[in-house]
Amino acid sequence: MIEMEINVLVIGSGAREHAICKSIRKSSIKNKIFCFASNYNPGIAKICHDISIGNINDKKNVLEYALKNNIEIAIIGPENPLEVGITDLLDLNNILVVGPKKNLAQLETSKIFTRNLLIKYNINGCPKYKAFNKINGLEEYLKELGNEFVVKYDGLAGGKGVKVSGEHLKSHDETLEYCKNIINKNGEFIIEEKLYGEEFSLMSFSDGKKLKHMPIVQDHKRAYEGDLGPNTGGMGSYSCENHTLPFLSESDVIEAKKINNQILIALKNEFNDFYKGILYGGFMLTKNGIKVIEYNARFGDPEVMNVLQILKSDFLEICLAICNQNLDDVEVEFENLATVCKYAVPNGYPDNPVKGQKIEISQLKNKKNLYFGSLDQINDELIEAGSRTVAYVGVGKSLSEAEKLAEKSISSIQGPLFHRKDIGTQELILKKVNKIKSLKL
Repeated sequence: MIEMEINVLVIGSGAREHAICKSIRKSSIKNKIFCFASNYNPGIAKICHDISIGNINDKKNVLEYALKNNIEIAIIGPENPLEVGITDLLDLNNILVVGPKKNLAQLETSKIFTRNLLIKYNINGCPKYKAFNKINGLEEYLKELGNEFVVKYDGLAGGKGVKVSGEHLKSHDETLEYCKNIINKNGEFIIEEKLYGEEFSLMSFSDGKKLKHMPIVQDHKRAYEGDLGPNTGGMGSYSCENHTLPFLSESDVIEAKKINNQILIALKNEFNDFYKGILYGGFMLTKNGIKVIEYNARFGDPEVMNVLQILKSDFLEICLAICNQNLDDVEVEFENLATVCKYAVPNGYPDNPVKGQKIEISQLKNKKNLYFGSLDQINDELIEAGSRTVAYVGVGKSLSEAEKLAEKSISSIQGPLFHRKDIGTQELILKKVNKIKSLKL
């Protein structure tokens, strides 16, 4: 048992980071939490010893804050600080970091890098694709794929870098115009085959040598019920009491875990360095088996709220084991409970969200499972800031029990908000199961 008090830095200020802070607070290891945030989150502020508002992508500012507060371990929430190499700088200054170095974080920050990595190391699940940074060969490749393709901008685009044929891009001419715009800005992109199936997320704790997997979660990106409307950062997610999903077989789960493990080995071989942090595989179950949609180099939001809510083990102990590369010696165990996370978002979200309006949480009886996202606090009032506002996680012995609790709780929050009532419901899940059955006929 560690007797000394540890100073922990959490970088970021959304609901994901609120969940991280709550989990650190529950640790049996004595700690003091500091937060370097892009905006003031009242939920995080209540938990933290200190919260500093600044540019979380400014390496110099983050390092200064960390050194000033004698930080021993930092946990990076969002992807952008990973891309600019904040891990590398903190590591050089002998601060432990949960979050991979810049080179290794390319797993998320460059789609071309990840697709090429899958091919180079013969890892299953890579869709048919081609990378482009000029117009040469583009028209021919589109003709080869017909009307079934996806265009993915290579870098980080805040979840808005994917354009799907027939939905966002109505013709080859429109696609060529979109691609030319990327090229004119010196950008790169990939075009790959369009896949059909059900997506799911498998996040794993990684110390660079060993993975410890978390329960599988399904996120819902579409803004409206029935999986309709524009893509968002995620309207909610669910996990089942057996830590898999109703449409996945045991062999599907084994395959996803195998791919995560192979990615870890490939990264070590590629850079001769250890990936320490969260390895997040975004997969799709198709009629041709498991396909890799993308990789992320940090916790998903909202998925983090599902998994940390039922984590039995000591989160801070796991974080220290990741950094010290002794994850194999630490127990990582989750409760056999189902979870349903639902986000309440501003009216008009994601395209024209209401901002500056008051929300009221006084009717919510159990605030323990409430997570604050994009909101401000002015004179003790909670004010919408324009993105996903608050999330609630229902936990139960069954998915049905968890969903009812999540629905009742998120519905009690008042203000110009809406949420998806269908996430975690039997009706929606049955549709997903039937969809997979029909694909495999």
